[in-house]
Formats: sequence, C-alpha cells, structure tokens
Amino acid sequence: MQPLPVPTPPRDDSGRIFPAQPKQAAIVILGFAALLYLLELIDAIFGHALDLGGIVPREWSGLDGVLWAPLLHLGWDHLAANTVPLLVLGFLCFAGGLRQFVAVTATVWIVGGLGTWLTGESGSIHLGASGLIFGWLTFLLVRGIFVRRALPILLAVVLFFFYGYLLWGVLPGTPGVSWQGHLFGAVAGVVAGWLSGRASRRPAGSGLA
Repeated sequence: MQPLPVPTPPRDDSGRIFPAQPKQAAIVILGFAALLYLLELIDAIFGHALDLGGIVPREWSGLDGVLWAPLLHLGWDHLAANTVPLLVLGFLCFAGGLRQFVAVTATVWIVGGLGTWLTGESGSIHLGASGLIFGWLTFLLVRGIFVRRALPILLAVVLFFFYGYLLWGVLPGTPGVSWQGHLFGAVAGVVAGWLSGRASRRPAGSGLA
C-alpha cells in the first residue's frame, strides 16, 4: 500500500504587502486603466453621451449606473487625476491574490454605488473611479489591523502619509465632487478589510474563504 500524499496547505498571503504575481497584477491594473481611457475616448467622440450612464440617485432608470459609473469620467482631467492612485492602490490590492482583489473590488463597486444611489443629491449624476480608489485605500489602511500582521500595518502607515489627505473627500463641501461616492466607497473598503481578516483567521477547510 502506497502512502497517501500529504496535502499542500493553502498559501497564506495575509501578511504580504506586494503581489506574489506582480506581472499578473500589473497586466490587470494597466488593462483596467487602458479600458478607462478607451471609454473616455469613445465618450469624447460621441459628444460625452456615455456620461449619462452614471448613477442618478433614487431614480430607477439611474440604478444601472452602479455598474457603469466607475468606468466613466467627466473629461480627460478627471480621468488623469484618478489614474496614478488607481494604478498604485489597485496593484497593492493584489497582495492577497487575484481572488481577494476581485472580492474587494466587487464589494467596493456595488456597496459604494448603492450607497451613492441612495444618498446622492436628487437630479445629479455621479460617475468616476474615485469611489473605487477610496475603497481600495481604506481596505489597505485597515487590512493589517484585521489580519493582525505587521507588514500590512506598516504599509498602511506609509499609504496614510502619501494618500491620507484624500480622506477629506468623504466630507461634503466641494462643488461638483461626489462625496457620497467617496464616503460609501471608503466604508465598503473597511467592510472588505474586515471580511478579509475573518477569512485569514478561518481554519483551513472550514468553509468558504
């Protein structure tokens, strides 16, 4: 009788601060950024018609904007302002692997969008990837606390030094800025961080990660 092979334990990425597969992470994030620029080019060619696909608060016809709003921007300046933090934070969010990146992004995308739809100013249109950026940022800021690992906490300190000023964007007061999108994106990022912490402490084989 041959001995049964010892199962390989799942890789624990909870303490990582950089992606285990940086090439994959770079391709996904750069591809996503390229898609945003392509959509903005199409939008400019067609007289900014795509901008009407954003979130229109409490209008059933504007609810589908939850799906499209992070892909659309109000011109090249808006998109350019979002590009660098999107590339940096999105890449770092791959530290927990592709599966976690998708789960975090989906949480921020949907929760942030629904929160904006429920609380945004009537008659306004909300769009842009900044809500996603706020969610990625807060996820990275709290991830180390929830997974109880030193390196992610250290990364959070560094990110707060460079990007902490962005958090003022969750407060109302700047005309033309969707603080609701920022706020609920940030809240969703904290929720995603908490969920990732729970998953990292769950014993192997005890259920869904």
